[in-house]
Amino acid sequence: PVSALIHAATMVTAGIYMIVRSNILYTLAPFSGEIVAVIGLLTALFAATIGLKQNDIKKVLAYSTVSQLGYMFVALGVGAYDTALFHVVMHAFFKALLFLCAGSVIHAMSNEQDIRNMGGLRKALPVTHFTFLIGTLAIAGMPPFAGFFSKDEILAKVYGHSTLMFAVLAGTSALTAIYMFRLYYLTFHGEFRGSEQQKTHLHESPTVMTFPLIVLAILSAIGGFLGVPAIFGMPHLFSSFMEPLVSFRHHEFHPSENFEIALIGISVIALIAIIFIVRNYYISGKRTPEAESEKLGSFATLVYNKYYVDEIYAALITKPLDKISSIVYKYVENGFIDKIVNGTGRVVNSASNVLRTFQTGNIGFYIFSMIIGIIALLALNLIL
Repeated sequence: PVSALIHAATMVTAGIYMIVRSNILYTLAPFSGEIVAVIGLLTALFAATIGLKQNDIKKVLAYSTVSQLGYMFVALGVGAYDTALFHVVMHAFFKALLFLCAGSVIHAMSNEQDIRNMGGLRKALPVTHFTFLIGTLAIAGMPPFAGFFSKDEILAKVYGHSTLMFAVLAGTSALTAIYMFRLYYLTFHGEFRGSEQQKTHLHESPTVMTFPLIVLAILSAIGGFLGVPAIFGMPHLFSSFMEPLVSFRHHEFHPSENFEIALIGISVIALIAIIFIVRNYYISGKRTPEAESEKLGSFATLVYNKYYVDEIYAALITKPLDKISSIVYKYVENGFIDKIVNGTGRVVNSASNVLRTFQTGNIGFYIFSMIIGIIALLALNLIL
């Protein structure tokens, strides 16, 4: 549930929402929008390639989220603010569904998350299987599911801005379909590859877990009708809702009817071909991802290790900061600040020990001290 909330809505929404609310600033500064679009494009492609080789069911979905974020930022960069937020909403439906389905699978598999140890779960988990399939079709962009409408709209708007960006984003969309159907087939089809203990434990999740899956599956199936393309002669309800916020725009590409039909047709044909190829590769060919001990090719190793971003980050930022922190702790914190603080405490303690000798509790001594003090004050007054 936490992953579903963070990856489907909370983490995704903040940055997108900020740019949408600040859209007039980006519209008046086109170069800033161009930077947003380029970073979004690189993000989408970068994360999609990583997703191709991940074997943890949650990691595949997590990198899918990063890739979908890239889609949204590309849309923002080309000025399609309503389209970007439309994809945010559609993404919330199918990504929350996919993460909760992953939770159901992990629950059934006794906390196993490696898809290499799954397979053939569709019979034991019929509700989870069916809803996961809907989520997969939605994120891959198969009509009439939610992801089709928003991704098709993003691709159309990006085509009007740059054919190169369109080509890269279309390729990224194909990669999305590949790694998502790879995940689907390895998890739910073929022979079960887990242990006998896991096999005997397999069962569908209780209603408290499957009911949200059904609700989100329905939203993933029909949610896209909030933004039907103009060629179907239906109103775009989401754009109409967003119009007051994003009405200040210099230019926005409106695709022709022929282009829309061609884009939809090619997308559907390509997606069907990808589904067939992935199924043939993993199910008919009975292939499974390589074990940890097996040697991968250079590119496969690169994407499996996430382009070594974590290692680079650790080498350039984490380790130097740790080293600087240890030096500061040793010489500044312990050697300087602590000595000042502790020294002040020792001075106060020493002074307190001296003053404490005057607090004897003897009333006669106190009266004697008071008289001595009065005499001293009178003598001082007479002298001055």
